[in-house]
Amino acid sequence: MTPVPLGPTRWDFSPDEWPDDDFVGIGADLEPTTLVHAYRSALFPMPTEPGGPMGWWSPLERGVLRPDDLRVSRSLRKSARRFTITVDTAFAEVVEACADPRREGGWIDDAIASAYGRLHELGWAHSIEARTADGALAGGLYGVAIGGLFAGESMFHRVTDASKAALVGLVELIAADGAGPRLIDTQWRTDHLASLGVQAWSRDAYLAVLPQVLDTPLPAPWR
Repeated sequence: MTPVPLGPTRWDFSPDEWPDDDFVGIGADLEPTTLVHAYRSALFPMPTEPGGPMGWWSPLERGVLRPDDLRVSRSLRKSARRFTITVDTAFAEVVEACADPRREGGWIDDAIASAYGRLHELGWAHSIEARTADGALAGGLYGVAIGGLFAGESMFHRVTDASKAALVGLVELIAADGAGPRLIDTQWRTDHLASLGVQAWSRDAYLAVLPQVLDTPLPAPWR
């Protein structure tokens, strides 16, 4: 679905007065215009605590994956062949799985799930699903696509390597048309993500590249 044009937001996300901290603000709202403007400004929302006020984050060390930097081990490539990758066929189910309260460090509440569901309806948020041979949902991820940026929000797996297979599928999708530059924002760099090629960029480096990335056309399936 082509993204529905959105109007301006009433919130100012300028980095001029951001603190020297990953956590840069609190409050605002989760309206579609607010969320898209935030991603354009290198911000993303995450509750400060379960049921608490909405926080806005821009990590000093940003997790970033460039398509050419993806690392796929021989074992992962073999494992990924077990899955079929689909796009935007189970957005609500992917978000629900990512929000499972039994997951350690879970932060996706009803407000977040509802807000991104609305973004999906408007053509801005997308899911990538990894399915088993019988079509069952084995894993996946979701995020927001703006130009050449895919801002990843969360991922999950029910079968070993399914979330990694979904990430490989995402990289192949956004790199297929050869347009660039394109980036996948993973928010933070973890050891797990680093093994797949995710790098840590300074906030300044991310902000410097972001405008050019946003000016890149959307990947073909979403435009």
